[in-house]
Amino acid sequence: MSNPLTTEANGDALIVRFMRPEVRNPLSADVIAALNRVMDNLPPATERLILTGGEGVFASGADLREVAKLDAAAARGFAELGQRLMNRISDLGVITIAAINGPCFGGALDLALACKRRIAAPAAAFCHPGVGLGIITGWGGTQRLPRLIGEARALEMFFTAEAFPAEWALNAGLVDRIAEDPVMAEIEEAF
Repeated sequence: MSNPLTTEANGDALIVRFMRPEVRNPLSADVIAALNRVMDNLPPATERLILTGGEGVFASGADLREVAKLDAAAARGFAELGQRLMNRISDLGVITIAAINGPCFGGALDLALACKRRIAAPAAAFCHPGVGLGIITGWGGTQRLPRLIGEARALEMFFTAEAFPAEWALNAGLVDRIAEDPVMAEIEEAF
């Protein structure tokens, strides 16, 4: 498999791009390990860490092909691996930004929620599809989402498994703003 993500320095920002859009940029164990390595080796000048996807897809969440092969003990370990990553992103000493350039589903939404800021492209969509799959996120989204957008809206997302558009996300407080190119919007004009 090719590198699941790339990094690019731009001023005080480090841009991390998920690079498997042909399979909707799943957050596999390899991607989680790669993100941890990026955070272990942040250049000293980094003040902002921008997470985004390649080719119009932010990320699809946990790699369900991987998850389907896990027994109960391994599934718990994978959930804990994801929880540690989300907590690490949330607690990171730099500003973390999710530049959501397309679909942001499941664990990817958990990742965006762990960031300090979220910017969405007009075509971005947000979904927690677990109820339709018979699973629930184990990466902290069930706690972070209600705190951010309120219990009623969070339950609507969790129980319907619908994809909500960027404009809804902005009005709900899920994203801070909408921009045609979320990465460049953050680079050009940090809030």
